[in-house]
Amino acid sequence: MIPKIKEFFRVLGEVKYILPTLRYKFPEPDDSVSLAHMFEATVKEHGERNFIIYENEEWSYNQTNESANILAKFLVKEGIGHQDRVVLFMENRTDYVISLIALNKIGAIGVLINNSLTGDPLIHCINSSDSKKCIVGEELTEAFSNVLSDITIQNAKDIYWCEDSKTIETPSWATNLKNSLDLNEIENLKEIEQVTAKDTAFYIFTSGTTGVPKAAIFPNAKIVAASVNITVGGYQMTHEDRLYNCLPLYHSTGLMLGLSAVISTGASVFIKRKFSASSFWAEVQKHQTTTFIYVGELCRYLSLQEPCEEEKNNPIRSMVGNGLRPDLWDCFRGRFGVKRIAEIYGASEGACMFMNMLNKDKTIGMTNATVALLEYDVASDELKRNSDGFCLKTIQDEPGLLAVKISPDAPFNGYTDKKESEKKILRDVFEKGDAWFNSGDLIKSMDVGFSLGQTHYQFVDRVGDTFRWKSENVSTNEVAEILNQSPEVNMANVYGVKVTGCEGRAGMVTFNQTPGKEVNWADLSSFIAEQLPSYARPLFIRVTSKLDTTGTFKLKKNDLREEAFHLDKVDGDTIYVKKPRSDEYVPLDNDFYELIQSDQVGF
Repeated sequence: MIPKIKEFFRVLGEVKYILPTLRYKFPEPDDSVSLAHMFEATVKEHGERNFIIYENEEWSYNQTNESANILAKFLVKEGIGHQDRVVLFMENRTDYVISLIALNKIGAIGVLINNSLTGDPLIHCINSSDSKKCIVGEELTEAFSNVLSDITIQNAKDIYWCEDSKTIETPSWATNLKNSLDLNEIENLKEIEQVTAKDTAFYIFTSGTTGVPKAAIFPNAKIVAASVNITVGGYQMTHEDRLYNCLPLYHSTGLMLGLSAVISTGASVFIKRKFSASSFWAEVQKHQTTTFIYVGELCRYLSLQEPCEEEKNNPIRSMVGNGLRPDLWDCFRGRFGVKRIAEIYGASEGACMFMNMLNKDKTIGMTNATVALLEYDVASDELKRNSDGFCLKTIQDEPGLLAVKISPDAPFNGYTDKKESEKKILRDVFEKGDAWFNSGDLIKSMDVGFSLGQTHYQFVDRVGDTFRWKSENVSTNEVAEILNQSPEVNMANVYGVKVTGCEGRAGMVTFNQTPGKEVNWADLSSFIAEQLPSYARPLFIRVTSKLDTTGTFKLKKNDLREEAFHLDKVDGDTIYVKKPRSDEYVPLDNDFYELIQSDQVGF
């Protein structure tokens, strides 16, 4: 009884943070609301305070604002105007943040491309965006130069090369950005007066792992709403806090829930180019970061590290992110002493966000949107409907497909591709003419005790032809399209499989060997390494004599998922595996299989 009484009063103490979030209303379309407006307001109030800590650099809000103004005025002189598109292809660093803010100040659209993309996916992202200019980091020179002949932006005057380590000269196909800037142009721009809430701020690519990534549209209203609400209901952040952000800024979690949240409060952010579990706690202590933005995989890596002195009495009090598995929750509460874990859930292109505002355990929290959990037949990969053709709701605590009713307070901005946007909308769900966003995820409600009458939920799994691996969503159909371009592959059937000790599902492909032709494994390994980013590359390959199809010639996946790479279930087929830190596929033998099953491999 005493624990329940304590929990009752603890939850009541959260009300002052919850009410502003639940009552939040999106700005009107023509309101002067944007990331840039929010940033300039913070500069006025906290200009002299530190904003960015990166490697050996410290940048104040004033310094960052002046640099963003310099870049923005240069882009205006170069012909970039309101809602023009500019590709940003760079790793996490200060120049990336400056570029984001500069583009938003003039109302241009930042086309944020996954910095691990190469080849056809990179070409598609650039060409499909209809961009006028491109800002490329020195560190990605090779990847960009390899696609130069196939992209629509080829004039050196339209490609701005941003130096990094200064180890190479400016390539002939680009213009050195920093050498082109007028360092006296530090005043704010009048162009920001034309920027409104309805304007598109960024294109952020989902399923950016294959030949046809989709650009999700992020208007200013969505950026500001997410950042404001996550600081209040999630981090409970003030200007005194400092965020540890090692997530890529080309993605919504690192950008909206990380960087933008910091800007909305005047806090500071430690930016890391790439995550390192071994140096994490030392950096937390060195920079005294009080908050942390995460994805589940990072938390798994931290939990597997041997205990160290730096993790003791660490300053992190609050963490926000997605994908923290229930078995890791106790580790972060107990071993690492994190008092507040605000797990969130929401798709980049989605119509709402769930948030664990009450700091309950092992839940994605609540939402103020209208949602429904629909009965879903996972085996046939389709919704169940009644005799009238309408969908069925699941019973309490049973998993169902999450659908979100599209409304002014839960808008679906969709993709730049209207056909792809329409595919994400469920129509005639409960009545003729209604429209709901299809999350593609199985969710269930759960009992978390006293919760102010707010239903709480827990993520279960993805459905259909998309799975999650290494913090990225991987489309099986799109990966198959790439693999089918290889001369070594007849027809690829791609799916996700469970691997002991790993978050999400690892990629696996089954294909039938071309009669009379041996697979050249060196060529296939090279092809996969060149055409797919690391997280989209299949971990396992199964070579079989025949691929089963449905009556409508769709490839069957269910049996293959169940059989996975288990040597005793694959009916004599050969399984190949890509071992850690290798791009080559080698036959899977019993000894290595047993290591995988006992979680001793480290995928």
